[in-house]
Amino acid sequence: MADYDRRPGGGFNRKRRFRDDDEHDRRPQRRRYDAPLPVRIRKQLLGLAESPLRRWHEEVQSIAHVVADNYEDQELRKSFLELVPQMIIEQPLKTPFVAAVVLVVNSLRPEILDDLLANVANATEEKVKVGEWRDVKLYLKFLACLQSCLDGDGLFPLLEELFSRAVNLQTTSSDDTIGTELVKIILLTIPYIMAAAPAQWQQKAAELMDKTDVIASEPHALQALIDPYHAEEGIESPTANMSLIGLLQKQLQTEAMNDWELACLPRPWQMPPEEIEQQDKLDNAQKHTLPSILIPTTVVTGPRPLFPEIYFSVYVDQEIESVPPVSSIASSLIRDGLLDTINILDFNRGATARFLIDVDCYFSPGTFVKRATPFDRLRDVEGDRSTWKPEDVAVDAVFSQLFALPTPEHKLVYYHSVLTEACKIAPAAVAPSLGRAIRYSYQNTHRLDLELCYRFLDWFTHHLSNFGFMWKWTEWVDDVNLPDVHPRKAFILGALDKEIRLSFAQRIKGTLPEPYQALIGPEKEQDTPEFKYNDDRTPFAVEGREIAALLKRKAPDEEIQPVIDRIHSAALDQSIDPLVSSTDVFMTAVCWVGSKSLSHVLACIERTKDRLLDAGAASEAARAQIITAVVAYWSAHPGVAITIVEKLLNYSIITPGAVIEWALVGDRAGPYGEALTKSWVFELVFNTVVKVTSRLRQVVSSSGGDGNGEEVTGMRELFKSMEDALVSWAQGTKDQIMDPVVSDGGEDLLKRWGERWLRVCRRRSAIEETFLLENKPAS
Repeated sequence: MADYDRRPGGGFNRKRRFRDDDEHDRRPQRRRYDAPLPVRIRKQLLGLAESPLRRWHEEVQSIAHVVADNYEDQELRKSFLELVPQMIIEQPLKTPFVAAVVLVVNSLRPEILDDLLANVANATEEKVKVGEWRDVKLYLKFLACLQSCLDGDGLFPLLEELFSRAVNLQTTSSDDTIGTELVKIILLTIPYIMAAAPAQWQQKAAELMDKTDVIASEPHALQALIDPYHAEEGIESPTANMSLIGLLQKQLQTEAMNDWELACLPRPWQMPPEEIEQQDKLDNAQKHTLPSILIPTTVVTGPRPLFPEIYFSVYVDQEIESVPPVSSIASSLIRDGLLDTINILDFNRGATARFLIDVDCYFSPGTFVKRATPFDRLRDVEGDRSTWKPEDVAVDAVFSQLFALPTPEHKLVYYHSVLTEACKIAPAAVAPSLGRAIRYSYQNTHRLDLELCYRFLDWFTHHLSNFGFMWKWTEWVDDVNLPDVHPRKAFILGALDKEIRLSFAQRIKGTLPEPYQALIGPEKEQDTPEFKYNDDRTPFAVEGREIAALLKRKAPDEEIQPVIDRIHSAALDQSIDPLVSSTDVFMTAVCWVGSKSLSHVLACIERTKDRLLDAGAASEAARAQIITAVVAYWSAHPGVAITIVEKLLNYSIITPGAVIEWALVGDRAGPYGEALTKSWVFELVFNTVVKVTSRLRQVVSSSGGDGNGEEVTGMRELFKSMEDALVSWAQGTKDQIMDPVVSDGGEDLLKRWGERWLRVCRRRSAIEETFLLENKPAS
């Protein structure tokens, strides 16, 4: 009515019901805009199979007919020939649907497929040369879907050639990883060939699988080191027999016995009964010779380091299967498509999360239950229908990357962000699946690899921070009373510390049930720790306050030196190390003066760098005391202490060896082996090791393998010092374990912590030695 009120009066306030009735309607019409044909086809192809409301065969035929009818259009031809290979690489879940479009196009206009095969063959050959094996796999997957329109044996000769390269590599070295990668590519390509043309190629597939069995059934030498579980002595790891290529081999053999049912794979090239004419055209379409794809005699690893893969799931041993079991080929094929999507689309986490949510669109109808079906409702699924939840399968795939050893392809925070985005897109569907994944990981912290436990803790706290720090802590309330050295109690303590870092103590306490409140002491609620030299009972209190005042007003070193001399003199009178005493006072004062913010402490360290460098260079005890002073001052906030120690490493005020010595030798980081149970100690040591190894890799890469003797020696000494410090804990021969005076019944737990630390240390060392070997300059 307000619109009418603003109109001029006069009694002619009539509604115009039909514009056509008024010949004088001169309002401007919106111009219609029809997108150019190449743009429309591009949009249709990119949106292929994304909606469960659209029928596959209708989408496929619609696109194919437009392409075939307008192929003379140069722009459309160029766009189509470029877009298809691009989609194969960037949207691997859609490969069968893109292949179906190409097959229908071939039935209408065969010359188009000749152009496309030439493009794909050239691209595959280029990727083989540079060792981009994932791209090679994706191109072969596409060609496998076109097997029905390829002349002769189609893709099989190429697969045979890849296998011969794998055999040569494995014969040369059993530690080779390129050979196992080639076998994985072969085994992941065979199902798509059999889905495209099942009756014709069973014998060929069986012969090839007989050959691959030799390599696939043999566990790789590195498999034990990258097992996500570190089972206790005498107990087999849950993933001991979960080598990906070993599983693939068994799964394909099972499918062969079932006449290659491959129930999960979509077959959009199979038309419904009402499209019998189109199906007849597809069955009798022209066949094409696959262009030659040369495989060099010597194949290379490529830019991504290759390691054997282990199939990991956080949904094993459930009373109802919510993900495909490892006995089913679906577990490997669906996981493969999802992992490729996750790792390829790292530049767009939103698109990645959307693909994960829509995973059921890209596999056969009936593969999954309806989205957001509660886990408890899976019991109501009748007969032999699938109980696989699409959300569980998607979450499982991301967790397999979070828990990938030795390292996933991208930074861990990327996988964090994918799960966060998925939760935001479909919270009701994804959140319950994440909850069960969290509970499984928490209950298995005692046997997960220690590095993976830390990754889980890091993700868990980061994820909670995105959703108001809300979690059902009451489920774990019984574990609050466990000793601090118990893995689950250590996880709880580490998680609360990490949450406080990401927020503040008062807020976190507000999210916790009463039994947890005591775990957050009053000191954690203070933003700035107390300056211990404000207490006159503290040794050197007067000097500490004096140095702090001098630092605060940015006094020159000449004014500070007399105070340091007084500390030295007093320390000698008390028969204690003068340098350690003065270092403790000075570093604590630096921490207090810089406690306002990180930039404040960095500025203070920068101003006093020369004095700190001299102290660090003077003795090992002084270097250790620098770390002790920082950690003691920030004991309630170890995250801040870690950041400052890392800055001191950057300034070379302390050395990596000093950090390892401080953390793992003696009781500085915690008495009686408690340091091994603290997540922040692991973070400190782990970050130090990463800093050293990253520097080494940088030097090796830039120098072509030469001129890195000093860095290599430093790295090996670092790992040796870690090994020496940890082996006695792992063997139970450490004095603190064997001394009955301090025995509290936790000796077995400490021994287990030592074993877990030692495994991480040895794996890291082995990986770096492998890197050096692979980058050794030719003599």
